[in-house]
Amino acid sequence: PWLKALGSLGVKIPGGVAPEEFDYFHEMLAHQEFGRLGRPGFIDSLGAGFGISAPAIFHFASDAVKQALGPQLLLGDKWSVLSISEPFAGSDVAALQATAEKTPDGKFYMVSGLKKWITEGAYADYFVTAVRTGRTGTPKDLSMLLIERGPGLETKQIKTTYSTCCGTAMVIMNNVKVPVENLMGKEGSGFKQIMYNFNHERWMIAVSLIGQGRQALADTFMWSRQRKIFGKSLIDQPVIRNKLAASAASLETLQAFLETVTYDMCKTKGGAVGDRLAGPIAMLKYHTTRTAWQIADDCVQIFGGRGITRTGMGAKVEGFKNYVKYAAVYGGSEEILADLSVRMAMRAFPPAAKL
Repeated sequence: PWLKALGSLGVKIPGGVAPEEFDYFHEMLAHQEFGRLGRPGFIDSLGAGFGISAPAIFHFASDAVKQALGPQLLLGDKWSVLSISEPFAGSDVAALQATAEKTPDGKFYMVSGLKKWITEGAYADYFVTAVRTGRTGTPKDLSMLLIERGPGLETKQIKTTYSTCCGTAMVIMNNVKVPVENLMGKEGSGFKQIMYNFNHERWMIAVSLIGQGRQALADTFMWSRQRKIFGKSLIDQPVIRNKLAASAASLETLQAFLETVTYDMCKTKGGAVGDRLAGPIAMLKYHTTRTAWQIADDCVQIFGGRGITRTGMGAKVEGFKNYVKYAAVYGGSEEILADLSVRMAMRAFPPAAKL
């Protein structure tokens, strides 16, 4: 629905796509083409934080907040990020410690706590933030707040494996005053919102990783044709052709899996936001990062020293190699997602079924 406002804002979707026709396949193509740039830190600086936080604002924020902030986000006048992970809790979302307590007049929340590894947090204007509003010690304590950068909120950039330009940050909140109108949904509904929002984020990570893998393999194929060793091109060596074939076959299986899930997202009410797709998307991301690790390994082996050099002909392979492990951690670790995919399958499995 936000896309329908693009015309009045003077924004056109590339390719002449009408806003009402834009779906997850269009988004998939955009992320994959960005991925082919082969510079993961730069790619994430183009809107990874926005891409995983704006859906949460659209689905869970109040109508007044959406109407006021939506156009600013679409035009790029303001930037939003997802602020969930903490030094004390990553995949274990229920263990989050950041707190939000209402003021005596009930008009504001006072928020304190730390968030860490927040993509694009260093230059964000708004933080979609998971906080603890209750004291029962259960996931029902969690709520989501939209926090505007202001007094009491400080960000410090974190240097990570792949690049600094994506603004990965520590977010330090010390008695930040947040209007109660910025509560997203109801108090205590934060855990469910986080889980729902994770679906799109995990799908997006898989899409970008597959795009980066395609470019890395394309560069590796070209390099193996032009690189001479022992009087022959690398590609004349059977072992090199075997690595290329294995990587290409793996990429095609990932793409097929991705398009199956994407089609399901297009046809399912609510898209990626929902309980039913949590398992398939978790498995997609798990399978993508596991498989991409082998593809990256083959590409680096074929490129040799250039595959571990940040500049030059192997730069995109070096970037892909770094991002694979990054993608395996954020958005939910491989171990958590593998477990989630099976648990979600068990939930729908007929209890009486047996051999």
